[in-house]
Amino acid sequence: MNPVVIGLITFGCSYGAAVVGLTLHSKVPERHLDGDSKDVMKLVLGLIATLSALVLGLLIASAQNLYSTQSGNVQKLAGNVAVLDHVLELYGPGANDTRELLRQAVAAVHDQIWTANRVQAANLDPRSTRYEADRFAKALQGLAPKSDAQRFLQAQALQLSGTIGETRSLMFGQASSSVPWPFLVVVIFWVTALFLGFGLFARFHATVAVALLVGSLSVAAAIFLILELSKPYAGLIQLSDEPLRDVLAQIGQTPASP
Repeated sequence: MNPVVIGLITFGCSYGAAVVGLTLHSKVPERHLDGDSKDVMKLVLGLIATLSALVLGLLIASAQNLYSTQSGNVQKLAGNVAVLDHVLELYGPGANDTRELLRQAVAAVHDQIWTANRVQAANLDPRSTRYEADRFAKALQGLAPKSDAQRFLQAQALQLSGTIGETRSLMFGQASSSVPWPFLVVVIFWVTALFLGFGLFARFHATVAVALLVGSLSVAAAIFLILELSKPYAGLIQLSDEPLRDVLAQIGQTPASP
């Protein structure tokens, strides 16, 4: 689902319902808008408003939590890769080919998620980078340590490699979260009914029209944010690839002697 399109649909439904309500205000018989009727309708609108506010708040919090978790996964992945590369550097020249395979595996994951134009949907199938990951794992296991220090470093590298694999799986597994269609339809229905009631109780003039416009835009923006944050690797609020770009630039590099 396209967040921009869903946001525009939400705005159209809510503000359109408000305009219909403003139009009906002068056409509904007075007996339908007497004191008792208004009290009942206000209670119903208050109930709908409370439900809508609670659900939107929970959805925004959930989407933000997912976005923050994925941001942490990216940073954790980059940090572990940097440490793994340093361990292989300490291992010695015998691990140079393995470091190159590590760079290729990380580059494959980066290019799979962050496309060149940053518009195309991210490819989140973990099988797409399995070849590069398997090549690196086999090279790491195939190292032939010649000292206790190298054996220790190989064991550390294998442990870090497993941690990186788990983080990568979490990134791909959690990135597929989305808001169910029935849930979204119900929320938009509530908002539409709410704005219809707002318009029904007001006489049309510029101040009311602007207030309803701002309210409709606010609700549409909330829906847009929920859908955008639910897809952290695509869209306008896409996660930055800077951590992985930085670590890619460092892999295989030997620091200058002081």
